[in-house]
Amino acid sequence: MKMLIIGGTGDTGQWFVKFFQSRGFDVHVWGKNHRFDIAKKLNVPFAEALDETIHTSDVVMISVPINRTEDMIAQTAPKMKSGSLLMDVTSIKMEAVAAMEKYTPKDVEFLGTHPMFGPGISDIRGQTVILTPTVRCKNWLPLVKKIYADSGAHIEIITPREHDEIMRVVQGLTHFAYISIGTTLEAINFDVVKSRRFMSPVYEIMLDFVGRILAQNPYLYAMIQTNPQVNDMHDIYITQCKQLSYLIKKGDVEGFVQKMKLAAVHFKNTESAQRRSDKLIHNKIVEYETLIQRTGIHCAVEHLYTNKIHTGTLAGVTPLTITLQKNKKRTTLKIENIKLLRDEEYLQWKKENTSHVTKDISVYVPEGSNPDTIRQVIQQFFPDIINNIEIIDTYLHKDKQGITYRMMMIAEKHRQTMQQITELLEGIGCTLR
Repeated sequence: MKMLIIGGTGDTGQWFVKFFQSRGFDVHVWGKNHRFDIAKKLNVPFAEALDETIHTSDVVMISVPINRTEDMIAQTAPKMKSGSLLMDVTSIKMEAVAAMEKYTPKDVEFLGTHPMFGPGISDIRGQTVILTPTVRCKNWLPLVKKIYADSGAHIEIITPREHDEIMRVVQGLTHFAYISIGTTLEAINFDVVKSRRFMSPVYEIMLDFVGRILAQNPYLYAMIQTNPQVNDMHDIYITQCKQLSYLIKKGDVEGFVQKMKLAAVHFKNTESAQRRSDKLIHNKIVEYETLIQRTGIHCAVEHLYTNKIHTGTLAGVTPLTITLQKNKKRTTLKIENIKLLRDEEYLQWKKENTSHVTKDISVYVPEGSNPDTIRQVIQQFFPDIINNIEIIDTYLHKDKQGITYRMMMIAEKHRQTMQQITELLEGIGCTLR
């Protein structure tokens, strides 16, 4: 099935290229800056003959900035073939869906979609995708739902109006509040980096969310804020800030308390919110404690943004950084940028990225013992063994049962590993042949 992603060379577009590619679509891309290099990196064709590619595609996705979405729909929709699907991924739905309904031929279906995640996620599993279908999406809606649901996404189906009313809070208000905190910190010339030395877990999480928003494309967030649905939200928010400030300035503690209590009652289930935030804080603490417990142990971490694997002995841990030592080289990494590989992940990485050697060891096993149980014990205790240990020979010698085990292991430490295996076997009563 052929798919064209207009804006496919942008960050969001690139994410969807990979997503639909991995699900069997023949994906083509187009972008106004003609980034052929990005298309090449993604291993997809760049639609130089755009009109022809539009007309021959089964699905066209519009993935451009909010302020360009309606114009791009107007230019694209009339050129689509009968039976095809036009969809968008913008965060404002009423205008986009109205434009698709206006410009799309009657024999072409259209679907408003809003993936509630950014291009930084590695997997859609557990993420929310909002769909805003109209009556002109009966054939394609089940397929789109199935693609996302089979990939582990959570699907919500609402009208375009419901979507925009919800988003004026979910995106409009929350982004505005976070950005205003960031601009306030800038206005008072507050040393954010230094403040992290004194932070509580709640402050750290809040600061990270502010920084996360500020790190994004400011034009995208400006477009969200200029949505007419959001304008009145700014006024209401600023009015509430002024009221709270006024109560504090005049020393009206009871008035402030009453406002906070009313907000808590309206919020509903604040206990559940506290439990969820406690879990978030707990996870940060557990991550730090896990690293502390691995101090002095050889381990591997993945850099979340470069995907590079760093290995070595964990030589030091602070609340903000870890230090790995490999031979005489020490590497310091920020905890926020890394993920500690689980033992099985590290073993898989070693299988794929290190040299191996195959070794045999022959022993006489104790009378009445089970050679396969001994094999399993060796397998369990030595993670540097990267294959399923084989029993390649069984023999009898003077009423003793002899067994030869064959194993593949990491070449770098194979002598040490073989010595430890020998000591283990002798410790459970085996004798070397």
